[in-house]
Amino acid sequence: MKCNRETMRLYAVTDRSWVGQGTLKDQVACALRGGVTCVQLREKELDLPALLAEAQEIGALCRSYGVPFLINDSVEAALQCRADGVHVGQRDQNAREARRLLGPDRILGVSARTVEQAVEAEKNGADYLGVGAVFATSTKQDARPVSYETVQAICRAVSIPAVAIGGIGRDNLLALSGSGVDGVALVSGIFSASDIEAACRSLRALSEQMVRGKKREG
Repeated sequence: MKCNRETMRLYAVTDRSWVGQGTLKDQVACALRGGVTCVQLREKELDLPALLAEAQEIGALCRSYGVPFLINDSVEAALQCRADGVHVGQRDQNAREARRLLGPDRILGVSARTVEQAVEAEKNGADYLGVGAVFATSTKQDARPVSYETVQAICRAVSIPAVAIGGIGRDNLLALSGSGVDGVALVSGIFSASDIEAACRSLRALSEQMVRGKKREG
């Protein structure tokens, strides 16, 4: 499965710190019913066997919805669980090496904060960019926000899709209108919601509006 610009519309990045009485799989199921278009399993603390067990379950769920399923950082885990791809940050595995290991058919996403990083990622085989953090975020407290103008410049410099990430929610999503991004990626904005399905429906509609470049009325 490859990605396109529509794949980026509403991109869910998991965070088990928000799991309450249910399970992470239950939360992802709610997000999928609400209209997320891509799911990334982000587990920094699990060992490989536990990560693979989680990935098998959530990957099967995503496939049932026809939604791409990616693993954060671990090419090894992505290959073993037959995920659709992997996302790597600037401090993670080298994008060129990740592409070599993944082969041509799996999705490779790369984080970028500058035009230079974005151009290099595309040259090294990235299928899409994660651009940010675009707003202050509790997920990565040391992340200095990327300016609107830089987001625009990144989107103009590459031909691959770009998804904005970092501190995005209903109140500020439409501020990205006209920036050139193809959608938004959220962590707590999805998984901290008391009604994840309803939150995703609302966020998906706002993302579609944002991509069309329309400003909120009123």
